[in-house]
Amino acid sequence: MPLPRQSLGVLALLASVFCFTVMDALGKHLTLQGYHPGQIVWVRMSLNLALVLLVLAPRLRVVVRSASPLLQIGRGVMQLASIGLFFTALQFIGLAEATAIMDINPVLITLGAALFLGERIGPRRVAGIAAALLGAMIVIRPGAGVFHPAALLALLGAVSYAAGAVMTRLVRGDGTATSILWSTGVATLFASAVVPFVWQPVAPGDLWAFLALGLIGTVAQALLIQAFAMAEAAAIAPFGYTGLVWASFWGWLFFGAVPDRWTILGAVIIVTAGIYVWAREAQAMRAAR
Repeated sequence: MPLPRQSLGVLALLASVFCFTVMDALGKHLTLQGYHPGQIVWVRMSLNLALVLLVLAPRLRVVVRSASPLLQIGRGVMQLASIGLFFTALQFIGLAEATAIMDINPVLITLGAALFLGERIGPRRVAGIAAALLGAMIVIRPGAGVFHPAALLALLGAVSYAAGAVMTRLVRGDGTATSILWSTGVATLFASAVVPFVWQPVAPGDLWAFLALGLIGTVAQALLIQAFAMAEAAAIAPFGYTGLVWASFWGWLFFGAVPDRWTILGAVIIVTAGIYVWAREAQAMRAAR
């Protein structure tokens, strides 16, 4: 008996999150090998763009047309910023810590939609947003002896990701394929402008990691798109938090990093607040329908 589309969407999202965390682990490995995050991000984006162009080639002239090119450029810049900031943070802090901080982006999207799109936000959602930010502060622990400034880069990465998501809501008329092409193309273009200044020769023993990072990142992106095409976002989004489990596992397996109790506590608060905010949004959508 075939699975319903909602279940297939959940499976696609779980597979996407798994692939993204593998890509993040490869990114951390390459930063520890001494490669600049700009070089790593360029490989990630350029391979992604190559696959997008291959898939969209038959209808490229139609898909490339956008009704909001400036917003699409902004989306691409924000995507590049979030990936670059995250990979830079991974040079100095653990996978689990960086992933937990980045996972506040769902509540930041809700906050951004209220501030810039005029969407209503009630006291319960405000409480959820405040709780998620509190969880992030517990993970970062400013003022504590374990605080590392690079944690703030992950926080900025979450902000830039949320900004890109808010812009995505403004360009819905362009269609998914157009938005993917523009964001990937713009991010690759800007990364290409930076990479000549940070490029260093790739050691033969690291070539596999660069190729795997680009290919796995592309597969993850494709699975993510498929997931949201098959199921409602509000229904499957909470499963995205499984990335915290995988990030913790890869951090322990490959880098010998075990999250401390404060990181676990902060992550639990972030996940709980994120799921609560998503649930409230799903309830509001059902009421509107």
